[in-house]
Amino acid sequence: MTEIAVESVFGINAGIVWEALNKNGPSAIDNLVKMTGLSRELVFGALGWLGRENKILLEKRGRAFIISLVP
Repeated sequence: MTEIAVESVFGINAGIVWEALNKNGPSAIDNLVKMTGLSRELVFGALGWLGRENKILLEKRGRAFIISLVP
């Protein structure tokens, strides 16, 4: 079994999510899952990484959260 550092996994997934948001604009979490092909859990991990780096904004619209990149 190959071991991969947790930081590497979250960092790579954060890049995938960032690229999806950059290309497609603001999106709900379900759309990010579809656009990236990542599981919900991995998308949430990536969003945590991007949030920690102050690279995303969250906006509550009804029952959904819309994620966008910081301008």
